[in-house]
Amino acid sequence: MFNPFKKAKSKVSASAMGMMQKVAMKKLEKMSPKEQQKMMQEAFKPENKEKMLKVMEQMKAAGQITEEQYRAAKQRLGK
Repeated sequence: MFNPFKKAKSKVSASAMGMMQKVAMKKLEKMSPKEQQKMMQEAFKPENKEKMLKVMEQMKAAGQITEEQYRAAKQRLGK
């Protein structure tokens, strides 16, 4: 049956992504420093760094970020 309220999985609107980022930031603020450190260590594993670089390259190609922003983020990742 057709559900007009069901969102397509492949399409994510900018406002929905902004909302998800806000929720993530609130959750991060509520975490203890120890939990935050553990999460950051998990996020910055070498295999995850490669995934982040690929996403940033796509964002640069799409015009979402500038070349300077890309280089700065790449430098922070240690690449």
